[in-house]
Amino acid sequence: MSVPHPEEVLHRWFGYRSFRPGQKEIINQVLEGNDVLAVIATGGGKSLCYQVPALIREGTGIVLSPLIALMKDQVDCLSQSGIPAAFLNSSQDFKDKRTIEESIKNGTIRILYVSPERMVQTSFLDFLKTIRISLFAIDEAHCISQWGHEFRPEYRQLSIIRKTFEDVPIIALTATATPSVRNDIISELSLHNPSVFVGTFNRDNLVYRIEKKIDPERQLIDFLQDNPQKSGIIYCFSKKNVADLAKLLQKNGFSALPYHADLPKSVRHETQDRFLKDEVRIIVATVAFGMGINKPDVRFVIHYDLPKNLEHYYQETGRAGRDGDPAECLLLYSRSDFRKIEYLIEQMADGTEKQVALRKLHEMIGYCESRACRRAVLLTYFGENWDKVSCGMCDSCHMGRKTVDSREQLKIIMTSLAELKDDYGVSYIADIVSGTLDEKVVSRGHQNLSCFGLGKQHRRGLWVYWIREFIACGYLSRTMSKYPVVRKNSRTQKAIAGEIPVRIGEPDFQASLSGSTTPEEEFPSDNNLYEILRDVRKSLADLHDVPPFRIFPNRSLREMARMKPRSADDMRYVYGVGERRLERYGKAFLDAIREYAEHEIVNG
Repeated sequence: MSVPHPEEVLHRWFGYRSFRPGQKEIINQVLEGNDVLAVIATGGGKSLCYQVPALIREGTGIVLSPLIALMKDQVDCLSQSGIPAAFLNSSQDFKDKRTIEESIKNGTIRILYVSPERMVQTSFLDFLKTIRISLFAIDEAHCISQWGHEFRPEYRQLSIIRKTFEDVPIIALTATATPSVRNDIISELSLHNPSVFVGTFNRDNLVYRIEKKIDPERQLIDFLQDNPQKSGIIYCFSKKNVADLAKLLQKNGFSALPYHADLPKSVRHETQDRFLKDEVRIIVATVAFGMGINKPDVRFVIHYDLPKNLEHYYQETGRAGRDGDPAECLLLYSRSDFRKIEYLIEQMADGTEKQVALRKLHEMIGYCESRACRRAVLLTYFGENWDKVSCGMCDSCHMGRKTVDSREQLKIIMTSLAELKDDYGVSYIADIVSGTLDEKVVSRGHQNLSCFGLGKQHRRGLWVYWIREFIACGYLSRTMSKYPVVRKNSRTQKAIAGEIPVRIGEPDFQASLSGSTTPEEEFPSDNNLYEILRDVRKSLADLHDVPPFRIFPNRSLREMARMKPRSADDMRYVYGVGERRLERYGKAFLDAIREYAEHEIVNG
C-alpha cells in the first residue's frame, strides 16, 4: 500500500488545496523522523503541522495539550472530518478510558490528546510502550520555559519523552516564543538537532490601537456603537470585572455574555458554542477564554484592562481577523492597572518566576508608552526585524507620528557600552551618558570614564527614552535574564554604519521624562515625576558645584514622587529632608511637584 502525499491528506481529510507558508517544510521534517520546533502565529495553522504527518506515519500520534476544553474542541473538529481521534483526561470514567485504550491498541485511533500530567505517569508510559507511536506533538510548548509567560512546572518533566522513546520524532509548537524561550524549549525537551521554523509574527490585517483609559465604560460603548453587529472579545483582568461589564453591555442593548473560570462548565461550553454560531456577538472574558477557539470572523479584540505581558497581548489579539480580513485591537491603558498587577506579582515568593513576571509586566508598559510603531515593537520583541518607517496600521503611524534620525545617539550609547564592559541596565547607561553623578556611578569610579557625560547636552530622562526606543525598534537588545541588561545585536552595527535607517519616535513631554522600567530598579509608581525631580536635583547640583546625591539621595526623590508633598510641612515627612536642606532646596522641588500636578490635571 503506497504512502499518501501530504497534499493528498490535506485535501482528502481537511478540504484544503494548498499549505500555508512553512507548513509543508515542517511536515516533511517530521515525516523524515526529525525533531522540530515550530513557532507559528495564532491562526497560522499549527495543528496541521502534526495532524497531517500523524495520518501518514504508521501508529498513533500523541498530542500534549494543556486544557481539557482545547482537547475536546480539537477532537470534535477532527471527528467531523472523519478522522479517528480521541482524548484521555480526568473528565472520563474508567470504562470510557479503557474503551479508548483498546481502540488505540487495535490501531483505529490515529491521534490521541493527553495532558502533560498524564504523560509523565508511569502507568501511562507503560501503556505507550505497548503501542506504535508515530510522533509526539507538544502544543503550547512555551509553557516549558521558565522565561515564558505561562510557565507550568509539569511541562518541565516532559524530557522523559526523549529518554523513553528515543526514535520517535517530537514536534514542539507555540505561537509566542521569544528567542530565549525557543532555546529553553529545545534544551528542556532534549530535542535531537531540531529543525527550527519561525514564521512571521506580523498579522498585517490587524490594526493596533492604544487609548488612555479615562472613562472606560463610555469609551467601550462608543467603540461598540461604531462597530455594530460585529463579533468581538473583550478581555478583563478579573472575574468581577467580567460579570459587571457583561451586565452593563446587556443593559445598553448589546448581545454579550460573560466567560470566566468560576462559571459552571456547562455554561462556559454553551457560551462558547453560541459565540461560534453567531447567536451572541460579544464575549466578555478573562484570559480563560480563547485558546483553541477557531472563529475566523472575530472583528475586534479589546483589552479593557492591561494584559500582564506582551505574550498574552499578542496571543489574545491574534484571535481577531483569522480570516485575513481587517480587524481592530484596542487596548485601554492606565498606570493604575499596572500597579494592581505589580502588587499581585509582589505577593509571589521570591525567585525566577517572580522576576520574570515583573520584567514582562514592565515590557508591557514599555510597549504602551513607546512612541514607536506598535507593529515594530511587537515584532522586535519576538526577534523579527521590521525596518519599515511606518506600518500604516497602528495608532502611532496613523497619528502622523514624527520620527527622528537618531544614529548619533546610538553611537554614543555604543561607545559607552564598549567602555563599561560589564553588563548594565537602561537606567545606569543613561546616568553615564548624561553625566549624572549617581551614588552607584561614584562608588564604581565610572565618573572617570571617557564616556561619562558624552551626551550631557541632553537631560537624563531623554537618554532613558532613547535607549528604550532603540530596544523597542530592534537597534539594541535587552537580555532575558533575572537582571536585564542592554546589549548590541546584529542590527546595531548596520545601523551605525549607515546600512539601515535609524529612526525612532520623537519624544513628547511624558516620554522624554519617563524612567527605566526594568524591575531591578526600585522606581516609584510615578516614574515621570521622579525623572523631573532628578533634573531639578541635577540643576541645583551644577549651580552649587556638588554631586547630585549631596542635594538629596535617590530615596528622598522616590518618596517625593510617591507622596507628592505640596508644602514645607509635608516635605518634612520625606526621608532625608532636614531643616537646612529644606530651607536651601525645598522650594525648587515643591515648585516642580506643583507644576507637574497641574500638568496632570490639564492632561487627564
